[in-house]
Amino acid sequence: MLLQLGRSLAAPHREVILSSCMELGYAVRFLDEAQRLLQLDGPGAPGHRAQLTDLTGVVRVVDEGEPHELALRDGDHAEDSMIPVGNARFGAGNLSLIAGPCAVEDEERLEEIARGVLRRGAWLLRAGAFKPRTSPYSFQGIGVEGLEILDRVKAATGIGVVTEVLDPRDVERVNETADMIQVGARNMANFPLLVELGQLSTPVLLKRGFGATVEELLGAAEYILAEGNRSVILCERGVRGFDSVTRHMLDVGAIAYLKKTTHLPVIVDPSHAAGRSDLVRPLARAGIAAGADGLLVEVHPHPEEVHSDGAQAVSLPSFERIVEDIATLAALDGRRLVRSGSPPASSLHPGSGSSLDHQN
Repeated sequence: MLLQLGRSLAAPHREVILSSCMELGYAVRFLDEAQRLLQLDGPGAPGHRAQLTDLTGVVRVVDEGEPHELALRDGDHAEDSMIPVGNARFGAGNLSLIAGPCAVEDEERLEEIARGVLRRGAWLLRAGAFKPRTSPYSFQGIGVEGLEILDRVKAATGIGVVTEVLDPRDVERVNETADMIQVGARNMANFPLLVELGQLSTPVLLKRGFGATVEELLGAAEYILAEGNRSVILCERGVRGFDSVTRHMLDVGAIAYLKKTTHLPVIVDPSHAAGRSDLVRPLARAGIAAGADGLLVEVHPHPEEVHSDGAQAVSLPSFERIVEDIATLAALDGRRLVRSGSPPASSLHPGSGSSLDHQN
């Protein structure tokens, strides 16, 4: 690693830089008479580059590489990681589906949807008990009551639960219900929340912020990974564009880039990208064709009933068609859709390059 130091750097600042580098385990030597180019020799560790960049007098890390080492493919993670969530499997050639309404509202309707998506291939139910909304006057979800409903629906149907947490203070309670905890687009940069989730073993679904770069998404993932939770699934859900024909612009290139550069599973939320139900199916196909490891789809048989995002919810028959699309696309490049109705591979554990014992 090389550090470029500032011109006319005061001797005390230079000594702080040298001692800091040696404390991190590096051997140091200057490569020029002006002592502006400092070479560091040593194994390094995640976080060192960021620490050195913060030192007064360091202009830049010349061979800075990437600031999110744990998420990237390297010698330890050259292959795709596979993350199991209940009976679902994400990554390493396995695709799974998460489906359900935007929010928990009516228990009877939620159980109907859970049974409907489970019957059509989704091992996981999405539904928010806590909802972040742009306006404080909009429907915010029903909170702990919603988690209690999810507990009962899960017990009645056997489906796994994916639900969102907004506040670090709610992590413990949400973790009691969720098989996977969702971090929504608005909370991607809620760093105290990410740190709290990093201390769990529960898988985390991290959605890209609608104004965030791919680098910022990977930086957010690194907060969770660095705390010890290595079960992180990235989600592309569209970014803000200049056209209003869709709610957001699905960044298909980002999906392909993430699959190339990171070992973490990547899924797609075509519902939030489309903002309208008639475009969800083609966007879902585009995401899977780009390499995504699964989908997060809003499904509701009566969208006129809901308090939020009804326009982008697809019907159960439409969801069934999406499932068949995904199974076909996955098979084209040797992957498989792990869908309900097939026996789960209960012996699998998280890890790079894991595979399932059965075909779907």
